[in-house]
Amino acid sequence: MSTIHLHQTTTATPEQFLAGLTDFGPDRSKLFGNSADRYLKVHDRGPHEADVTEGSAGVWERLHYDWSDPSRVVMTTTDSNVWGGRSGHTYTFTRKPDGTTEVDAVVVREGKNVKGYVLGALVGSVGKRVLAKALADTAKAIEARNYDVRAA
Repeated sequence: MSTIHLHQTTTATPEQFLAGLTDFGPDRSKLFGNSADRYLKVHDRGPHEADVTEGSAGVWERLHYDWSDPSRVVMTTTDSNVWGGRSGHTYTFTRKPDGTTEVDAVVVREGKNVKGYVLGALVGSVGKRVLAKALADTAKAIEARNYDVRAA
C-alpha cells in the first residue's frame, strides 16, 4: 500500500477548491488530468456527497465523495479495476490570513490485483512527483475557473 502526502498553496478559496473538486460536469479532465471525460459517470449526487466513476488510461475507480465538512473532502474508493482496500483521497483546506488556501492531499493506493500492486509500487516510488505536478495543475485550473460560490 502506498500513501502519498501532497501540499499545494492556491489563490482559490477553500469554497472554490471544493467547487472544483465536486464539479462533475463536462471538461472535468481540464481540472483533473487523470479523469478522462469518457470514464466519467455520476451515479448519484446529493448536497454533500456523490457516487462517481472516473479514471483514465485503462484505470478507473468508483468513488464515494463526502464533503459534509466544507474544509475537507474524503473520496473513498468503492470499486475499481485495480484499487481496493483503503484506497482513496482526502483533501483538507486551510484558509490563510493572506487570502491564500493551503491544500493538503493524501492519496492512498492499495492494489487489488497484479496491475494494482505494480501501479501502487510505482505511485509509492516515483509517483509523488507526478501527483504533485497534477495537484499544482489542478490548483491553477481551479484558479482560472474562478468559481462563484456566493450562492453555495
